[in-house]
Amino acid sequence: MAAGVAGTRAVLALLVLCSMAAGAVGTTGFIKSPLSQKRLTQDSVELYCEAIGNPIPEIQWWFEGNDPNETYAQLWDGARQDRVKINATYNLHSTSTISIANLTSDDSGMYECRASNDPDRNHLSKSPKVKWIRSQANVFVIERPEIATQVSESSGKLTLSCNMSAPHPAITGHKWMHGGKVLEEDKGTSAFTSYIINGKREEHSGIYECVYEANLQIRGQLNISVAPQVVAYKKSEHGNEGDTGVLVCKNPSFPAVTTWSWQKSGHGLLENASGRYIIKSSGNKTELRILKLDIEQDTGDYFCNGTNSIGTGDATVNLRVRSRLAALWPFLGIVAEVLVLVTIIFIYEKRRKPDEVPDDDDGGSAPLKSNATNHKDKNVRQRNAN
Repeated sequence: MAAGVAGTRAVLALLVLCSMAAGAVGTTGFIKSPLSQKRLTQDSVELYCEAIGNPIPEIQWWFEGNDPNETYAQLWDGARQDRVKINATYNLHSTSTISIANLTSDDSGMYECRASNDPDRNHLSKSPKVKWIRSQANVFVIERPEIATQVSESSGKLTLSCNMSAPHPAITGHKWMHGGKVLEEDKGTSAFTSYIINGKREEHSGIYECVYEANLQIRGQLNISVAPQVVAYKKSEHGNEGDTGVLVCKNPSFPAVTTWSWQKSGHGLLENASGRYIIKSSGNKTELRILKLDIEQDTGDYFCNGTNSIGTGDATVNLRVRSRLAALWPFLGIVAEVLVLVTIIFIYEKRRKPDEVPDDDDGGSAPLKSNATNHKDKNVRQRNAN
């Protein structure tokens, strides 16, 4: 079925392009038409329409409700208390998207995409030579069933449960989701479903969803809310004197922090107005910048405090400020060691005795002493003979 519709659209687009190439004026055709959809109340819906022609056609959206006495009325961007949004582009061909948020039962009905490139298409008295071409789609808005949700905690476990009240569509399965990931799913048909989490509430805060599979998905939402579980990005920070120190804290729990503050041990509350402190906070993260670090003034413990609708939480960051020469101490230590070693070697060499001969030289001088002794013996024998 889908392949046949796509083939029809392709053929129509090809015919329109051929007409445009032949110089025909006023020819218009749809490339894509809006598709009928089913939605629940409070959901949103989006319809898409695409047309081609020479010149490029204008696209309008019209609506006819289910009331027999109701007639088509044009829809504008911002209609229905700003729940209707229409986006259109005109480049080579026309494209238009209409989206309706927070649907109600009154949004059910026939939505019509109209396209025309006749110059007189919007004239109040002249009728256009080329009629508007139309493509329709039905939007069915079904009343959302009520889902009772509950979060209970016992023996180190959290139990999340959902129970959908009647009447409701036939259920073909369940899913449990958190952060866009599927935690568990089954093919059950019951209106009741539950999910167990091992651990404390503080470790698993966030938004969870129970999803009922039917002819359309029905979702229930459960919030595990806790006071801020504030942690320091680094428990100990180091900085050089005169540089800028940066301390960071974050809150990984739900709900997000609404108010951040910084304090210093023995100093009190830190504020941007002080000049040396710059505090930047956004949602679940806060950052404290300290300008021109001073060893005496800035070394110490800093406390970041976060507050949300449930309570407060804090963390401690220790800041150590080093002298600018601190980086040279390792190098100076190495230089000192080398100087001491060279001095020791020099003193040792100066104190050596002049007639002290290494062992290697002793071995070579032994034969010379032996020859001198032999010559002396020969001289003694010659005197005796005389």
